[in-house]
Amino acid sequence: MLLENVLDKESMKLDAAAWWLFGEQLRQPWLTPIMESFSALATPVTLLVVLGIAAAFTPVNRPGWCNVLNLGLVVLLNQAMKFAIQRPRPDVLRLVDVSGFSFPSGHSMAAMAVFGLLAWCVWRYERNPRRRIALMCLFALVIVMVGISRIYLGVHYASDVLGGFCVSTIWLVLYTKVIAPALGLIE
Repeated sequence: MLLENVLDKESMKLDAAAWWLFGEQLRQPWLTPIMESFSALATPVTLLVVLGIAAAFTPVNRPGWCNVLNLGLVVLLNQAMKFAIQRPRPDVLRLVDVSGFSFPSGHSMAAMAVFGLLAWCVWRYERNPRRRIALMCLFALVIVMVGISRIYLGVHYASDVLGGFCVSTIWLVLYTKVIAPALGLIE
């Protein structure tokens, strides 16, 4: 239904409400650098650093390949969807310069893919319940804040972010249940 509304170029109440809250009501000069920092958590350099650190601690088979392949394939999926859908970016005051199409949000997809896979690994392998819950909450917070930051910065509609989260969640299920086990990356 979300994709259907996007393809029909229908104005969504969700997008208007999210823009009103994050783009108008909460925008403050002191908050902008914080939102830019959250957005930066889903940029290529930052994600590669996160993947490098994760590879050192993730107990899956060939963790570097597992994490890099996950990110690489989700980026390809994102670009294919952007090309197919070709939704223009919001026509609002943007706080950062970006180009390309809007749906689905690449930052949201990448954050969900990378931090979601890390959350999956923590859920599956971490035996300390307190550490497990703390890390799961941390990864969930990062994912949500990356999405909110993209709306706040004026570069995505809320439906772009939600669509990115949904597509990436479906991707993670497919990746962790079929692709990575078939390649011997996850037992």
